Amino acid sequence: MAYILNTADDQKAMLAKIGIHSLEELWESIPAELRLNRALNIPTAMSEIELTQHFSKLANRNRAAGEAVCFLGGGAYDHFIPSVVDAISGRSEFYTAYTPYQAEASQGTLQAVFEFQTLMAELSGMDVSNASMYEGGSSLAEAVLMAMSIAERRGEILIAESVHPEYLATLKTYLANLHCDVRVLPTPGGFLDPELLKKEINSNCIAVAIQSPNFFGHLEEVEAIAEIARQNKVISIQSFDPISLGILKRPGDYGVDIAVAEGQSLGTPLGYGGPYLGILTCRQEYVRKIPGRLVGQTTDRNGNRCWVLTLQTREQHIRRDKATSNICTNQGLYALRAAVYLSALGPKGLKETAELCLRKAHYAASQLTGISGVEMKFNRPFFKEFTVKVPGDVKSLLSTLQDDGYFAGLQTGRWYPELSDCLTVAVTEKRTRAEIDGLAGLLKSTLSANPSGKKQKA
Repeated sequence: MAYILNTADDQKAMLAKIGIHSLEELWESIPAELRLNRALNIPTAMSEIELTQHFSKLANRNRAAGEAVCFLGGGAYDHFIPSVVDAISGRSEFYTAYTPYQAEASQGTLQAVFEFQTLMAELSGMDVSNASMYEGGSSLAEAVLMAMSIAERRGEILIAESVHPEYLATLKTYLANLHCDVRVLPTPGGFLDPELLKKEINSNCIAVAIQSPNFFGHLEEVEAIAEIARQNKVISIQSFDPISLGILKRPGDYGVDIAVAEGQSLGTPLGYGGPYLGILTCRQEYVRKIPGRLVGQTTDRNGNRCWVLTLQTREQHIRRDKATSNICTNQGLYALRAAVYLSALGPKGLKETAELCLRKAHYAASQLTGISGVEMKFNRPFFKEFTVKVPGDVKSLLSTLQDDGYFAGLQTGRWYPELSDCLTVAVTEKRTRAEIDGLAGLLKSTLSANPSGKKQKA
């Protein structure tokens, strides 16, 4: 079959099939004023060589994280990936496997998903994990939809301003036509004050959502917030950093109802926004409301260990109005990578990774704030990310540092205009002391040469 069917002969055959003679006759039901009476405003066709050169030129405008010393964060991090992750996930039986529509015939895929679910539940301290979502933002949105389903009503969603702004945007998109209000609670101190939540929560609320460590890198008062939610019969949702759970308390230990995460840090390389891995876990009592799929372990008629799709409330298997969101094939692959990553590290390895992130981030903060004019924006405990206030123009400063081989951090004002003088820095276990010292030295010399942040030209 030809890839492009719409040749002149194809058009003629199709028109003849429906008993008309021209495209104009086909369009005659469309009012003339609604028709586009000009050519499309697109470039002229290119040859294959020209097209290859064009896209190569566009691709070369990108600069990958591996081409500079990376202190970027904000939900996607430059963590080390053991080679065993690529070796196992690249095997053809996994790499080419489609999502298991004929589930029981896909025992290897089902076992991998089962192992992923088990690891996510253990990691988060929750009872149940589904078989992954698209990414962290949609996981949070799906958790809110789940809370609405649990409450069996519409109402108000309270969300901390310190949650990733793009997660918030995703949530608002999901709820745009569902008659459910989203109210953002301010976090002027870089975290959600539980006393503010006590004042704002009411009987119309369905869920309260936080992120810890939050977008600024700081730890929230998760236990206090979960307790306030529980007392008001409101579902508590926490977005967490999987690596942080190597040393921090788990969402389940805090008493959270639903815990979600971006799983990119678990064995998935940085990739300009995706594809990534959404994690969604919950308490046992909410298992019937969880989106996606659950894989269970059982035995066949001969007593052999095997796996089955236990819960699959998605469109193909249930009435559309009763369905929850689905997963897709690449999420299965990235769930596998996460499972391999955690299995390779083990609890000890995960703890060591988290400790390295913590120590190196705090060392970096001490070095950067030792520079005149650079100071911590918030006085809060942090894990591997922190936000500093810097003199001069942050955008120009970051551009200058990038020219010298450093992705020095995120321009916080991109999402929070009131923090236009701030920089959010992420430090993973991959960063060496020399790299951290290099960033501090370069930042100091740049600011000394020109407090505006712009590099002076020779």
